[in-house]
Amino acid sequence: MTVNYDGRMGRRIPHAKSAPDFSRSHDVSKVTIPSVWDVPPEFRARLGERVGRQRAMYHAGHLLVVLHQPPRPGEDLRRPAMFWRDPQGNWLSTEAGSGLGSFQKFLDQYEVEIDQLESAETAASGSEEYFQVLDVIAPLQRSIRNCHAVLQESRRLVEADRNLINLRDRAYDLERRAELLYSAATNGLEFAVARRAEEQTAAAQRMAVASHRLNLLAAFFFPIATLSAVFGVNLKFGWEEAPAPVPFLVVMAVGLVMGAGLAMFVVPRGGAK
Repeated sequence: MTVNYDGRMGRRIPHAKSAPDFSRSHDVSKVTIPSVWDVPPEFRARLGERVGRQRAMYHAGHLLVVLHQPPRPGEDLRRPAMFWRDPQGNWLSTEAGSGLGSFQKFLDQYEVEIDQLESAETAASGSEEYFQVLDVIAPLQRSIRNCHAVLQESRRLVEADRNLINLRDRAYDLERRAELLYSAATNGLEFAVARRAEEQTAAAQRMAVASHRLNLLAAFFFPIATLSAVFGVNLKFGWEEAPAPVPFLVVMAVGLVMGAGLAMFVVPRGGAK
């Protein structure tokens, strides 16, 4: 699988084609009906400079289908693909190939994209990988859904052409696959985020318990440390001549009692679990 770089999002994403070069002077979003096509002038009048939305036009037995090529990462403008059916049932297109074969090759592009994204979704193991798949499949899903709607409308306009039924059904299959892939990637992303949140919660709980235990130890031994620092072993306070180990035991006992009292104050009600 070829890996492209998404300049807008600053990451690498799986994709079938190379990223578009927006530094080129030509505008790939401009739509122009080939001059050699003998289409009704109404078609040319209804088209603007850019491709606009995907749609079907019908006039006097002529059918013009304006579709979008599969969106590329980082591509804001859509590239047009036009297919013209004359009243005799002959097809011409701006895509590679001839006749209905060019239409099939056009849908093949969507199928290749979905196949590769399905492989990427299957191999994804973290939220970043799932998000990368969603970032690519979302515009692709919208595009193939609108393509299916246009082919459904074309089928209604030209009921006698059964080839349009096959094209429509294939577009529906691709739309369904894209929807399932989007749902699977969304569920995978949510699961990865939830699992990560659980791991962070468990780690925070462990840190809280460790910190609490450390506070208990510090609270318990703080009085002893304080008394030892204040009195010291070399400080003369009148007990130097007392029989050992009475002074030491007294200091330890007082320190432990004070530490226990401080620990009871530090420990929250109910104790740490």
